[in-house]
Amino acid sequence: MSNIPGELKYTSTHEWVRIEENGTVTIGVTEHAQDLLGDVVFVELPDVGANLAASEEAGVVESVKAASDLYAPIAGEVVEINEALQEAPELVNSDPYNDGWFFKLKVSDKSELDGLMSAEDYKAQCDAED
Repeated sequence: MSNIPGELKYTSTHEWVRIEENGTVTIGVTEHAQDLLGDVVFVELPDVGANLAASEEAGVVESVKAASDLYAPIAGEVVEINEALQEAPELVNSDPYNDGWFFKLKVSDKSELDGLMSAEDYKAQCDAED
């Protein structure tokens, strides 16, 4: 089974959310998702300053196998993107929870975080998919 850090929140579409000390959230795709995708070769990220609604398409991850949409887990304003992924998209494969993050949001409604899955719930979803 893939690594599923307990301190993160998760979505049914395989994004993870880390709540930062300054109140922003960092978003990426899970180890399970990158395993399914295979070698990531290109990442399209949202523009800094973009306002995203929860579940809105925020970008695209392309791998040698397929292209997959990236969704905003919660609503907010994009305050930073991971520029390193433009030159090194393989970071998504090698370190999905740290160097392979996608973007950071200033959260519009913190209560939306309550609707995300715990690590245990996400693990159960992944187990059901396998």
